[in-house]
Parts: sequence; C-alpha cells; structure tokens
Amino acid sequence: MAVPRWLSRVRSLPPRSRDLLLTCLYGLAAGGISVAFQFCSGGFYNLALVRLSHASFPVFAGGTFLLMMATMLLVGFLLNAFCPDAAGSGIPQLKLAFWKDFGVVPWRVVWVKFVAGVLSLGGGASLGREGPSVQIASATASCMAGWLGEPKHNRRPAAAAGAAAGLAAAFNTPLAAVTFVLEEVIGDLNSRFLGSILLASVIGAFVVHGLVGPQPAFQLSALSATSWRVYLLIPVVAAVASIIGAWFQKWALGLRSRQRQWQRIPGWCRPALGGAVAWALGILVFRSTGRLGVFSLGYGDLSDALANGLSWKLAGILLLAKFAATIACYGCGGCGGIFSPTLFFGGMAGLFLGGLADQALPLTGVEHTTLAVVGMSCCLGAVVRAPVTGILIVFELTHEFSLVPALMLGALVSQTISRRLCRLNFYDTILQNDGHELERLMPPRDLRSWQHLPVSTIANFRPVVVEQLDPESLTAVAKAHPYRCFPVLHEGKASRMLFRDELLKAVAEGRAPKLEAAASVIPSQSIREVQTRLIESPSGTVLLTDGPGGRLLGIVTLHDLLRAELAAAERATE
Repeated sequence: MAVPRWLSRVRSLPPRSRDLLLTCLYGLAAGGISVAFQFCSGGFYNLALVRLSHASFPVFAGGTFLLMMATMLLVGFLLNAFCPDAAGSGIPQLKLAFWKDFGVVPWRVVWVKFVAGVLSLGGGASLGREGPSVQIASATASCMAGWLGEPKHNRRPAAAAGAAAGLAAAFNTPLAAVTFVLEEVIGDLNSRFLGSILLASVIGAFVVHGLVGPQPAFQLSALSATSWRVYLLIPVVAAVASIIGAWFQKWALGLRSRQRQWQRIPGWCRPALGGAVAWALGILVFRSTGRLGVFSLGYGDLSDALANGLSWKLAGILLLAKFAATIACYGCGGCGGIFSPTLFFGGMAGLFLGGLADQALPLTGVEHTTLAVVGMSCCLGAVVRAPVTGILIVFELTHEFSLVPALMLGALVSQTISRRLCRLNFYDTILQNDGHELERLMPPRDLRSWQHLPVSTIANFRPVVVEQLDPESLTAVAKAHPYRCFPVLHEGKASRMLFRDELLKAVAEGRAPKLEAAASVIPSQSIREVQTRLIESPSGTVLLTDGPGGRLLGIVTLHDLLRAELAAAERATE
C-alpha cells in the first residue's frame, strides 16, 4: 500500500518536530470528535425529551417511556454485541489500555461509544458525557497514531494527549483536563507526557471555543467576598458531599457487580432496567415540580440553581431522585459517565444544607451559590479522588476566582473523609472488581543495569490461580478474571498452565481441561536470563517458584517484560 507523500514527510521530520506536529493533530482530532459528541447527544436530548416536556403529561410520560426503553435496549445491544469495553464512563478502560496495552485502543471503541453514548444521554439516562468524551477522544487519537505509522508500543503519548483534549473540549476546562489526565490516568503530576498533554489540552480548548464559544458551562452572577458564615458551613457541606459521593460509589458499583450475576436477564436488556428506574423517578419529579433534572445530565436545573437559586426542599428532592436514578443507570450497565451526576449531587447538597442553615443563620443568595459550588467540587473530588482536578474543574466551569479559597478548604475536608470511607477511587475500584491490577513500574535510568535486576522486580506476586478443575470453579474463575491463561495449583505447587480458550471449551463440553507445561524460574535470576524463556513460552508466562518443583511465588508475563522494558528505555532517554 503506497504511503501518501505528506505522511512520508511527517515521518521524515526530526523527532521533536514530528512529536510536536503529531500532538497537534491528536488534539485537533480528539477535540473535534468530543465537540461532535456533545452536539449530537445534546441535540438528540433537546429534539426528543425536551420537546416532549412541552406536551401534555400523558403524552410526555408515554413518549419518554418509549424513548428510554428503545434507546436503552439499543445501547445494551451495541455494548453486548460489539464492544463491552464501551460500557460505563470509559475512564477505567482507558487506564487499562494506557498501562497494559501501551495506549492501544481499537477503533470499535470509538464508534460504539459514540453511538451508544448519544442514544443513552439523548434518550434521558441519568449519566454524564465527560467520561465518554474522554474515552472517545483518547481512542480516536490512539487509532490516528496507528494510521500515522506509530508502532503499538508507542501509543501512550497519543492516548494521553487525546484524553486531555477530549476533556478540555467536553467541559471547556483545559487546566482541569491536564490535571485529570496526570492525576487519574497517569498517576504522576511530573510525568514526561506533561508537555504533550498541555499542548493537546490547549488545542482541545481552541476547538470548543471556535465551535461552541468560550463561555463556561455554568453562568453565575458576580460573587462577592465570602463571609465568615460560609466558612463555618463549608466543612459541613464538604463532609456531607463527600459522604454522598462515597455512598454513590459503593451502591452503584455494588449494583454493577450484582447485576452481572443475573443469569435469567440477558445482558442487552439490563441497561433498560436502569432506564426504567430513571424514567419512573424522572416522571414523579416532573409531575410534582416541572423539573427535568433527573433525566440526562441535569445541567439545566443545576445551572438554574446556581444562577437563580432553588428552594432547599426542591434541591433535596432533586438530589434524592437523581442519586437513585444514576445508581440504577450506571449499576445496570449503561453507557455514560459520573462527572455530571456527581457535580449535580454536590450542588444540590450544598443548596439543601444552605437552606437548612438559613433557618438559623441567614445567608445571602451569593452565599447559597458558594455552598453549592463547594459541594460540586467536593462530591466530584471524593469520587474521582483527584483534589486538584476537583478544584480546577469547578473554578473553570464558573470562571469565579473568588471561589478558590472556599474550594481548597472543601477539598481538604473532602479528601480526608473520602479516603476513610473508600479505600480506592471509583475507577480503581471498577478495575479491581473486574480482576485487573495496574502496575506502574519506575525502573532505573540505565537500561543495561535494569536488565541485570532480579526478575522478582517485575513479577506479579498475587497471581490468579486455578486450584479446582470442576466446572463450577472453572466458570467462576473465568467470569471473575479476564486473563488469557492461569497457573494450575496443586498442594501449593504449580507446573502447568490452563489457557482460557481450553477452560471455556472444557466447561462447555463437560470434560476435564487439557493442561500445558509451564516454565519456571527463581526470584534471583536476572531479567535478561528470563527474557528468552518468556519469548519461547507458548503462554508467554513463566512461573516464579522457590526452586525446581517448589512452591509458587508469583508469575511473570511477556507483557510485563515488554511494559517494563519500554518504561526503562523511555526513562533512559529523559
């Protein structure tokens, strides 16, 4: 296949110029598709659900039920038939691709997430658009890198740059996009990817400014200096918003785990169950208050609350209904994120608590708004566990610098409480529940010295093993863990491997599985010595034991070796 002349010229550029140009292309593509996703999902919502809200109540109730059931069934079909990795917010899948697959994301993630996300949010599911925007944008940049000739082991810069540009375009918050990718995806605020992430985020912001406009997502009247009364209430609002975020995480992910055990309900039907719960709650709230905040993002009611204020009772009703609807939609396997819902929870919690406090300690409208904004930042920060992002994202959404001291105080309280209530953040808990564990190795700068380190440096000392070969045990292992092969353990020792394909085939045919021989090494052997054995192993895995025929200590996979070696090579060039 002939390579276009312009592409040949790009590849022939000096490395720094080439990386700069590629980052700009990733930012443009990621920002563009993020804005397109925003236009399509918002346009569908306005065309269908908002238009129905102007009809009579029976027409609205019946029309929205048909709309939500049809869209949720289509979403379930797309996710189950084409790409299960497009479910949920997409951030855990992005982290997994970044650390375990070198940033490689298949093209099907882009189109399935885009279509399913538009149907889900436009149809009224109580979820957010920011997580899907990040996954779609990052996947687009990763696929674009492959099209431009980047090898599979060098797609991380593209994936990180695309994620930053996508979030910057989705929220119109370039600073928060940078800190989110560094804090949450990479886990290092001093990452070597900082320059490309910053450039891509700026380009993503330029894209949304050019196509949508520079205005923030929420319009506030000018906020005056905050009084001492508000600073007395900020710790209370921050604490309650954090507890709400922790409850949301536990209940939504608990439902997500339980629904996977519902054998009698097909996977493609489950998102419709969450949609039905959200519809019922949304209809009740709309009937009694005339508000649509339970459906989709809820930004209309949240914006109105920040600009004009809501009664504390109405804020409490919207909070409870949105909270339950979002748990149902996310827990049942829907397609959408958690940024928008957690901002909604926190904002309404701040208004509710401010209204209660107003009975004894009179507050101005500006002070009520300040408490709502602090609640937004604290609830998001508690769930995502990224305090800098929580502060910056709300500051950029509102463009109010006077809020920063209050946001910082709230973040301090929020992080203290959330870390006591939940051991991991929302995304890492999902990865753990799905049987994944991310390893972020920081090797020495000298690649040759690294190769002489003991193999135990890169080993996994908590491998998933098979101890029983009966069908029930094998099925449980296959469902709980997505790995390609498993060591078979007998009396604490392992010398054989069981491949996933063989496991599933044996269970289906009702026979004992065929086991394959496995190579073993001892912890003191060097990485260089083990490389050849890993490459020659049919399973791409060697067992780490305390001696020939000894007790199993851990495993080392070829993927572990390649990731660590690439990280060592990159660190050596810094």
